[in-house]
Amino acid sequence: MPIAFTEVQETIRMVEMESLDIRTVTMGISLRDCASNNFEDVNKNVYQKITSYAKHLRSTAEEIEREYGVPIINKRIAISPAAELLANATKEDGISLAKTLDKAAVDLGVDFIGGFSALVHKGISKGDQVLLDALPEALSVTERVCASISVATTRTGINMDAVEKMGQIIKETAELTAEDNSIGCAKLVVFCNPVEDNPFMAGAFHGAGEGEAVLSVGVSGPGVVLHALKRYPDADLGEVSEVIKKTAFKITRAGELIGRVVAERLNVPFGIMDLSLAPTNAINDSVAEILEEIGLERVGTHGTIAALALMNDAVKKGGAMASSYVGGLSGAFIPVSEDNGMIRGIEDGALTLPKLEAMTCVCSVGLDMIALDGNVSANTLSAIIADEAAIGMINKKATAVRVIPVIGKEEGEVVEFGGLLGRAPVIGVSNFSSDKFIKRGGRIPAPLQALTN
Repeated sequence: MPIAFTEVQETIRMVEMESLDIRTVTMGISLRDCASNNFEDVNKNVYQKITSYAKHLRSTAEEIEREYGVPIINKRIAISPAAELLANATKEDGISLAKTLDKAAVDLGVDFIGGFSALVHKGISKGDQVLLDALPEALSVTERVCASISVATTRTGINMDAVEKMGQIIKETAELTAEDNSIGCAKLVVFCNPVEDNPFMAGAFHGAGEGEAVLSVGVSGPGVVLHALKRYPDADLGEVSEVIKKTAFKITRAGELIGRVVAERLNVPFGIMDLSLAPTNAINDSVAEILEEIGLERVGTHGTIAALALMNDAVKKGGAMASSYVGGLSGAFIPVSEDNGMIRGIEDGALTLPKLEAMTCVCSVGLDMIALDGNVSANTLSAIIADEAAIGMINKKATAVRVIPVIGKEEGEVVEFGGLLGRAPVIGVSNFSSDKFIKRGGRIPAPLQALTN
């Protein structure tokens, strides 16, 4: 469907007045043909392929920003899961691969490169094990490398051995980057039901079902939705849904226009349009403030989950009407450190970790950018991951955990991460142990929902 000139004009208004931006253009690249028995050759092949395909990614995106007047905040790369290249490698090889990816990202001028990843939801292969062993150090010695690990799916259940391991890895990563507020953990996501075409970090990887290379777009418009709702202060909830749906339609159209132009100029296929309301620390660019505009005094109070479900559903309906290629995660993100409204909710005592867990049942992803007391145990981290994986598994949706146990910080303190990652009040966890549960290991079997054939 062609983009009308009036839509372009409306997009300019949304950019200038309502904080609309293209959050990311992400090029996915398959590295499966980079394998070799000689790991020096692997690193060379990886660097050459990434820098060849993404050579003009940044410059093209900046060129289109100037032409269309729509900000493209991040230029990113997602690779096929790195564990696929590590079957005959050592831990040191895994760390060297992460450094190669980091160098490629720096040399290309992209913001992040995702896909230092492994899919271990049913078992852990040799390459997966190498990547897991290398992960804490790899995240501590690189700047732009992001990692994701799949530990559960609706089809397979939850690999609790992997869940236990991930609690240990998060804790070790926090300790290795303790001097920088444990920032390494901000580049690590633990997934249930991950999608293969997610353009957002830190969870992006280029899935096995994707082609050789593809360009996907993540657009974000909390500010646009908030401004739209402010024009209808007396609307009932059905009308609120309609306003959000129509606004999401407009945002999606604008994002797909930009994405298709970038893909065409880079001579790669256009992949998907991920419409996720991803907040920033900018004023009025908050998912929490949308929920409060709907009628909550403070996010986290009673009614929060209902309001979030309404908003998330309306966003998806509007996006699906606007494009045949909506994909990724598409819905609403609730990253605490990146959303001023979420931060206020925690500081005022309205929003707690259990409430955030409950909200993940109806939003796009899961527990995101949450600072935890640095004394939290590895097993408690694993139990948090298990809870979130169970929500995703039973509800047949993607859920994820990106938590940061900040070494040296306690509940109530505020941690500054800087840039897009923002700041976060440190949240406490339960004082009661989950050790025996985690130590049992094994697999939580797939639920009845898995039997859909």
